[in-house]
Amino acid sequence: MRDETIRRVLTTTRRIALVGASDKPNRASHEVMVYLLGKGYEVTPVNPLLAGKEIWGRKVVASLAEAAPLEMVDLFRRAEEVSAPVDEAIALGARSIWMQLGIVNEAVAAKARAAGLEVVMDACPAIEIPRLGL
Repeated sequence: MRDETIRRVLTTTRRIALVGASDKPNRASHEVMVYLLGKGYEVTPVNPLLAGKEIWGRKVVASLAEAAPLEMVDLFRRAEEVSAPVDEAIALGARSIWMQLGIVNEAVAAKARAAGLEVVMDACPAIEIPRLGL
């Protein structure tokens, strides 16, 4: 994965669906969500177990379809659990998939790329934004 791909995804994206959002302050998804909001991104938390509640003032939805329209899908799910949300992201017309630190699924990434989506794996936007000076 090249810096230019990461830079392009982060600079052309405004609407993010954050799958696996948590209301627990010690969870990475909780911290990353508030960071992205602070950087001006429109973030919709997705978690069927928390649907209807709020995280950082944003209503949690149960599915990606409820988060549409979306541009990027940020996945806080295990590598073996990313296939279904990526299929849904493709169907909804997302432009990119972002798999967080430690999440690598080459087969799913290849499927997303074949559908025309940009893919970032094993990275965190809250780390990449300052690293790239964005």
